Amino acid sequence: MSPLVLDDAGAAIARSGQAYIGGAWIDLCDGEMLPVVNPATGDVVAKVAAGTAADLDRAVAAARAAFPAFAASPVEDRLALLERIHALMLGRAELLAQTLVLEMGATISHARAAHIPLAAAHVQAAIGVLRDYDFLTMRGSTAIVREPIGVCGLITPWNWPLYQIAAKVAPALAAGCAVVLKPSELSPLSAILFAQIVHDAGAPAGVFNLVNGTGAEVGAAMAAHSDIDMISITGSNRAGVLVAQAAAPTVKRVTQELGGKSPNLMLPDTDFDKAVPLGVLSAFRNVGQSCSAPTRMIVPREHLAQVEAIARATVESIIVGQPGDPETMMGPIANHAQYRRVQAMIAVGMEEGARLLCGGPGQPEGLEQGFFVRPTIFSDVTSAMRIAQEEIFGPVLVIIPYDDVDQAVDIANDTIFGLGGHVQGADLTQARAVARRIRTGQVHINHPAWDAHAPFGGYKRSGNGREYGAFGFEEYLEVKSILGFA
Repeated sequence: MSPLVLDDAGAAIARSGQAYIGGAWIDLCDGEMLPVVNPATGDVVAKVAAGTAADLDRAVAAARAAFPAFAASPVEDRLALLERIHALMLGRAELLAQTLVLEMGATISHARAAHIPLAAAHVQAAIGVLRDYDFLTMRGSTAIVREPIGVCGLITPWNWPLYQIAAKVAPALAAGCAVVLKPSELSPLSAILFAQIVHDAGAPAGVFNLVNGTGAEVGAAMAAHSDIDMISITGSNRAGVLVAQAAAPTVKRVTQELGGKSPNLMLPDTDFDKAVPLGVLSAFRNVGQSCSAPTRMIVPREHLAQVEAIARATVESIIVGQPGDPETMMGPIANHAQYRRVQAMIAVGMEEGARLLCGGPGQPEGLEQGFFVRPTIFSDVTSAMRIAQEEIFGPVLVIIPYDDVDQAVDIANDTIFGLGGHVQGADLTQARAVARRIRTGQVHINHPAWDAHAPFGGYKRSGNGREYGAFGFEEYLEVKSILGFA
């Protein structure tokens, strides 16, 4: 049984300090527990085990022992496993959604509409890729064979906890890898539920393992471990650098998705009445806690006043409140450290001379308990300002005016990051041309539908490698050439 149960109030409670290793829930080497805080109240609602390097050793040993048989398993077996995981995720969707509300303050409406279905969609995408993938192709008499890379250490963040777990675990299992998962210690409860789903789906013992703990302890040990063949991390730039440094002596593969400061470039022919509200809501989705959030709105100077009026009206329509209320559109920041960061950066924007359009420091009226912030927009921002360069990771949008399209592209690219980008415009030919000039791993034109198969990853300091669809799947494969095969 999972070390997670529900009390009569529906709160997720972590039982004894355990990890999921070798197909079973087992006690850890140390009895230390980590608090899980409800960001809507600031109360500790659960405690989870703090794993150690010794616990990681056990998990890696289990994965290493399970890998050969799983790597050789028929594609049909892996497809069936992923289909059972997908079905169980959908069947337990409400439990997962309520857990996300509790552990990271996701609104129940957003958890139900985005966090859970998009996570399940990554499993479905892995199924689709695996079903049609050709692991052996021929070039003349040479065979090109793609094989699972081995044991994978997966490090996932607190802002989209279940989504990022599915985006990594599903393709890794589809490829035939064995995995050890270390979720964020700030939002670990959904990971426990996911581990139980994998167990109930009948994954072979050792193929999937879960060790909770801190980045400094479990994450560092994972990156340096000689029996882990690959690390995939989604997190801060600082965390990604530390993982890469620790992984270097063992020359393991490291894929990183490390954040961004994504531009939303509005061309002069944009339908601003339509595009600006969508841009504001996209920037503030998940309380702005998305690495690809388009938090720099780059607009023609002659339309600045119009954009400001629409943006302000959009913010005034946002309902900030308790995340369990279906009417709430924006809940709290997910944890106290990030709350303090957001407040500090709002103060920086004001000190830098940016014009505060709406929001500002402090908490919304009536929401003084918990980690709630006021949706904030600054205008007359320049690229030299910290609020235009640093990832704030909260509902803070900056509006930057431009005089011509070349300048707009320069502004869009004037950042150390290169994860996501948006282009708005009526002339699709021009929008496509501008999208090609933006130095990011993904660009959205006119707010298209989300695509689970569109490769996602960064240029520059936003990381290395790609996730989602076939590109994400192939990160978990090695390439072997066999000459004289034919």
